[in-house]
Amino acid sequence: MASLRDIKKEIDYTVNEVVYDCYLSLGFHADKHSEIIAIMQGAVDMRNNLMELVNNPAEKHNPSLVRKHYAYIRAQLVERTEELWGKLSEICKFE
Repeated sequence: MASLRDIKKEIDYTVNEVVYDCYLSLGFHADKHSEIIAIMQGAVDMRNNLMELVNNPAEKHNPSLVRKHYAYIRAQLVERTEELWGKLSEICKFE
């Protein structure tokens, strides 16, 4: 089982990548500023929610449930990140 430190680093790294891509997109699509900022805010909210889940597992004394809890957090990280990148790619399409 990975340590809490590794899970937190994974969350931070992934969110930083989304935010970086948003900043980069702002340089190319300045006219879509508000939509891109909304995606960045969504990424920060996702980070805060996932960190809250990491720091407060429901059942601390049952290792099996804790592993399932952290697997759920990782699955949510992947799912939500793909959703944010999908939204960003839709906004940044050249027409």
